[in-house]
Amino acid sequence: MFIYLARHAWAYEFGDPRWPNDSQRELEPEGTQRYQQLVQTLAERGFAPEAIATSPYVRCQQTAQIISRYTEHQPEISTIDALAPGSDLETLCQWTRQTGCDQICWVGHAPDVGIMTAALVGDQHANIRFAKGTVAAVRFDSDVTYRAGELYWLTTAKSLGL
Repeated sequence: MFIYLARHAWAYEFGDPRWPNDSQRELEPEGTQRYQQLVQTLAERGFAPEAIATSPYVRCQQTAQIISRYTEHQPEISTIDALAPGSDLETLCQWTRQTGCDQICWVGHAPDVGIMTAALVGDQHANIRFAKGTVAAVRFDSDVTYRAGELYWLTTAKSLGL
């Protein structure tokens, strides 16, 4: 089983007066296009989630829509409050177990996605840096839980030349 952890794509700057409520802040058009290229490149290399869970924040929902549109299964997207800033890893693990899917993508925020990745692969007190648009794959041979995963890969648009 794979859990893909994705930080949202490039959004407008925090504090932009167009979005006094930060949860409504959107992706920039250039960020959307760059993320489409990233997802298409990863899809060519096997990135194929069967279900997507996303933060209720608009920029994460837009990111999840890009992932769904440009991957093989065009998976359904579930909005899960546990992916809002301050993510709840245990709730996400429970949700994941209930899906019955082998490849699932969680779309969230920094620093949460880095902290969750670290907890899944072994250290709840570590952090893995996720730049905007980063995607990581964590592989599980058994149950999705703390310290049971292996960091299989982590990539950024920049590392892929995008």
